[in-house]
Amino acid sequence: MDRALYISMTGAKHNMLEQAARSHNLANVSTVGFKADLANAMSMPIKSGDGYNSRVYAVTQTPAVDLSSGPLIETGRELDVAVDGDGWIAVQNANGEEAYTRGGNLSVDTFGLLRNERGLLVMGNSGPIAIPEAEKIDVGVDGTISVRALGQGPETLVAVDRIKLVNPDTSALQKQQDGLIYSRNDIEALDANVRLRSGFLENSNVNAVGELTSIVALARQFEMQIKMMQTVAENAESSARVLQVQV
Repeated sequence: MDRALYISMTGAKHNMLEQAARSHNLANVSTVGFKADLANAMSMPIKSGDGYNSRVYAVTQTPAVDLSSGPLIETGRELDVAVDGDGWIAVQNANGEEAYTRGGNLSVDTFGLLRNERGLLVMGNSGPIAIPEAEKIDVGVDGTISVRALGQGPETLVAVDRIKLVNPDTSALQKQQDGLIYSRNDIEALDANVRLRSGFLENSNVNAVGELTSIVALARQFEMQIKMMQTVAENAESSARVLQVQV
């Protein structure tokens, strides 16, 4: 069998993988704090002894994510916060592990625990943040949460906790299947330089036009790979017929 079949096969495979990533990005174009996935593949020559490398396969690389900031949307809601610049909001995932997100549409559940839009607990100075029953909740630029008790005046704001804001090295960050960002290094301390903007949310950083254009281009590339497979199959059939005639 001609090895060219494997060349087109690997190319078609990675076209499909990138199509899936691009489609996922497009589906989350309006998801708060979403970071676009990047499909990585590289050309790898196949060494077959002496002579020129006549075959080049597509090989998967480590998946990556676009960590650039998305546009800010003003909502005016007191528990909507957006990271202004670099940094992340620490949350607790479903397994109790610390993870990071830029999604800041927060709410207080019936037990007084602060959660994000996915229901994940928001981390504070010493664990998940618990907020007492209050008439007003205020989130400062440094993540400090202050509350005004029921029936009290505006001068009675009391700080109850502080959202854990971190800014780890981006080279140590990776996005996992749950859509959250994780660090390969332990992060204990808060970063005092990370700032929040109350009353705003960060939209997805997905460029809808760019993703749609890439999907169309990938579809054309996939068709080309399929045609190459068909050509290889036709060549194999022609070779078989030639051998039959010689016999």
